[in-house]
This record gives sequence, C-alpha cells and structure tokens, in this order.
Amino acid sequence: MNDFVQRLNRLDCCAISDALDKLGLRDRVVSGLEQRSTARRIAGRVVTCRLVSADQAPPPTGAAPRHLGTTAIELAQPGEVIVVEQRTGLDAGSWGGILTLGAKVRGIAGVIADGPVRDVDEARAYDFPIYCRALTARTARGRVAEAETNQRITIGEVTVEPGDYVIADASGVAFIPAADVERVLDAAELIAGREASMAKALLTGRPIAEVMGADYEHMLR
Repeated sequence: MNDFVQRLNRLDCCAISDALDKLGLRDRVVSGLEQRSTARRIAGRVVTCRLVSADQAPPPTGAAPRHLGTTAIELAQPGEVIVVEQRTGLDAGSWGGILTLGAKVRGIAGVIADGPVRDVDEARAYDFPIYCRALTARTARGRVAEAETNQRITIGEVTVEPGDYVIADASGVAFIPAADVERVLDAAELIAGREASMAKALLTGRPIAEVMGADYEHMLR
C-alpha cells in the first residue's frame, strides 16, 4: 500500500470533499452510491470497468468469452478499488457474487458501481465492501456486457481515470485525480486537524456558536 493510500485511509469522504472545494477541484464527489454490504470505508487507487448494453458490446477477441469484471480483477493489485460504470438504464447486475469472491481472494479493497449490483447477501457474507446505485436480482447475461477495462469512465458526473484515487463511506464517494492527490491530502489533513481541535474545544466547555463561528466558517480559506 503506497503512502498516499495509507494517508487516505486515515481520512473520510467529507474531509476530502472539503479539501477538493478548498483547492477549486469541485464536482469530484458523487452522492447516491450507498454502502450495501459492510459499514467500512474504503480507499485506494482506481481500476475502471465500463459496461454497455449487450447489443452495443464489442465483438469478442478470444476463443472463449470473458465475463464482465474478470479482467479488472486480474489487473487490480491488492488494496485497489474496482470502479464500474453501468449507465445503460437497464436493470441488470454490474457486479455479482462470484466476482465478489474473486475480488476478495485477490485482496481488492472494494467495488464502487454506478449501476445495480446483485448477490449483495454474498458480499455481506464475505465482508466485502460494495457501494452502488441500486440492487437487483437480474443477471447481466443478455442485458449488459463489458466494453473496456482501465479506460476513462464516468461515475455520476465525474470523469474517472485509471490510477486516480477514491474514498467512499456512508456520506459519499470522492474521486481525486492522481496528479492532485498530494495537495488534496495535505489540505484534507489540515481540515481534519482543525475539526479535531474544534471537537476538543466543545468538550472543554466552549460554546458551540463560538467554536463554529471562529473556526468552521473560515476553514476552507
């Protein structure tokens, strides 16, 4: 695990969101991708996968068809996060139980899917973090297929590149461009430190209006 990922794992999505705002890197946060299988935060570098409707799938390149998501699992390193775009509007699983087990065995940190995911009970049993737009029982077979892996994708309104960084928790999902990760982490750590000082001040009896007025409103300057 690289140093940036270690630092990211000590923060939360709100601190990263505030840091992105402070640095003018707005619109990098996606809401509505809910924790579905565990209550654990995940953070790491991104491996991407883009799905399309089955009738738009590229022709197979090998003798045997490859199931969607398997290439991403094989490419991902332990601690990385697989991020799936499934914006077809079809009610079809963009991830499922066998893929979850394969990712768990590989040491992948979790999966974030802008689309439906199925077999969530299996993910819960494996204690494997899944964040997604919706749940479904419907298979991908004959409905959606993989278009490409480790290429640019869109999650919510955010353009995500392979190798970017991501953090996800119950508040939301934030994507950090790889070129900006150090300065975002620096800013987020400063913000988190200030919030910890504010919490300490409240616990020592300072009035909340005084604490919030003096510190919070100016935190992103």
